Amino acid sequence: MCLAVPMRIIEVKGDEGFVESSGLKRKANFSLIKGPKIGEYVLLHAGFAIERVKEKEAKKTLKILRDL
Repeated sequence: MCLAVPMRIIEVKGDEGFVESSGLKRKANFSLIKGPKIGEYVLLHAGFAIERVKEKEAKKTLKILRDL
């Protein structure tokens, strides 16, 4: 089973940077999305940001994951 987790972009340096969620920081590759911006939410899968996610939807999903 594969799981992509919503995470907030906190640093961008070209096609790479860092994302965070619930205090957990991860290195991310942004080559699959165009023009990543600090503060945006993305789905992170295997170190790659694969899709942008609206903040409201990201927070809703993160709450469900925490409740599990």
